[in-house]
Amino acid sequence: MVNESTAQDITASDELKEFCQVIAEDIAMLAVLHETEPTPELLEALGETAFPAGLGLKLLEDDGIKAIDLMKRAMHLIPEKMEDAFIDDLAADYANIYLNYGISASPEESVWLDEENLACQDSMFQVRNWYEQYGLMAKNWRVIPDDHLVLQLQFLVHLFKTQASMEGLKSITRFMDEHLLRWLLSFAERVAARCDTAYFAGVAMLTASYCEELRDLLAKFLDIPRPSSEEIEQRLYPVTEPEPVPVKFMPGIGPAV
Repeated sequence: MVNESTAQDITASDELKEFCQVIAEDIAMLAVLHETEPTPELLEALGETAFPAGLGLKLLEDDGIKAIDLMKRAMHLIPEKMEDAFIDDLAADYANIYLNYGISASPEESVWLDEENLACQDSMFQVRNWYEQYGLMAKNWRVIPDDHLVLQLQFLVHLFKTQASMEGLKSITRFMDEHLLRWLLSFAERVAARCDTAYFAGVAMLTASYCEELRDLLAKFLDIPRPSSEEIEQRLYPVTEPEPVPVKFMPGIGPAV
């Protein structure tokens, strides 16, 4: 179990690798919960691991504690004998959130950040550039765009598994700041407010709270505070001053450009 006190000093290579492995496993599990409709087998496996109590990173902040409690309540509502109607309700809620956007809570970053709320815009191509830096690509971006929540979570899993170094963690914080954390909480809050099942409300809020608290933890031991939204905009879209045009003077006439 990793918490704030045990993660204060992870600069030693063994401790750092262990920390990154724990986080990778947590995020991989969260990605699975967003990726597919819940099946009886998945729900039974979650129950056997006492999810979310089995997460490696112990959430300590108020929002994290609330999200854990919400997910625990959702798990307690799962009956021992899962009849078709119960699974069908979860499948319908999954489709409403991730497939037909029935609650207007898109799992794609572009929709949240684009001025016209369109999919496959600048954010998608920026995220794609991140993937390409590490030799990765979306399997079929027309079906699941690069900036989809599941792909971003899976990308974090890859980074924590393969970039277990202080420099690697710095890159992770940058990706989270510039992409996932700019919209994930808004997505989660809308899902929690509009979805039909406690299960997906819990999954959404737990994922957002986990990523928020993880980033705050990284800020402490990397000494990289979270940038403001204005700072991120400046980083992604720097405003350059136009170069001055020299003024030329010709004999007998005024200045000409």
